Amino acid sequence: MTDFDLKDYLSERKMRVDAALDGYFPSVDGLQKKVVEAARYSLFAGGKRLRPILCLAAAEAVNGDWEAAMPVACALEMVHTYSLIHDDLPAMDDDDYRRGKLTNHKVFGEAMAILAGDALMSEAFTLMAGNGAEGVRAESLLRVVGLVARASGFRGMIGGQVIDLDCEKCDADLATVEYMHIHKTGHLISASLEAGGLLGGGTAEQVKALTSYGHHLGLAFQITDDLLDVEGDPRQMGKQPGSDVARNKKTYPALLGIQQAREAARERVNGALQALGDFPGEAIRPLEEIARYLLIRKG
Repeated sequence: MTDFDLKDYLSERKMRVDAALDGYFPSVDGLQKKVVEAARYSLFAGGKRLRPILCLAAAEAVNGDWEAAMPVACALEMVHTYSLIHDDLPAMDDDDYRRGKLTNHKVFGEAMAILAGDALMSEAFTLMAGNGAEGVRAESLLRVVGLVARASGFRGMIGGQVIDLDCEKCDADLATVEYMHIHKTGHLISASLEAGGLLGGGTAEQVKALTSYGHHLGLAFQITDDLLDVEGDPRQMGKQPGSDVARNKKTYPALLGIQQAREAARERVNGALQALGDFPGEAIRPLEEIARYLLIRKG
């Protein structure tokens, strides 16, 4: 097995995703200029691009052309960014900083932040529908559009956010918290993997395995995110830790304690790795290393 540098891989893929996003969502002149400026402010605020990178890596894992998956990968990042803009609003999590910068509504006002999020969400589906990748079957692309819509709607991300808000006002057990995380964070991550597998022309068994990997990875990501809010470095996180406790958020560390939460994350990472068991080693190396990295990430 050849040497693999995850840091270099992520940096190179982020650069390509950023360039593609800049082309798909450019600055504009005219009466719509301000809302596009607001949307781009958050879109290019320094995110890790995890979801698009996972989508591209999944396409590669099934021997597909990752470049053909780029429009959908960028659409996934637009959906994710829209959710962050809205999550930060005073009516939701009321955050002042995101990725080390003032949140969208602090710069552009609440009304424009809402519209910027809406613009990113609608543009994501315009991009997927209007930039069908060459060599991708129309049936696969249609399926991808449907699964991204489901993962980002009330059956997925929005539904998870509703549960998150409701749980601030009441007690919640571990099953409820896991259900919330699966929907709020996990579904869009899992959809990124499934979309990549479909766009890459993977078999039904391969797509199922990638989706299972995404399910475990999504939960591991959220658990480690919960842990970072307790013990993370604000310089690497881009925001102050402790916000979950201040808002009475129901998290894995709050319910299980630090040590058991770490163990829960480790179990999910192991589950993600096991889901990839039938893939050739080199093809899924990036996905394996991304899963392992979650256990040591600092931001």
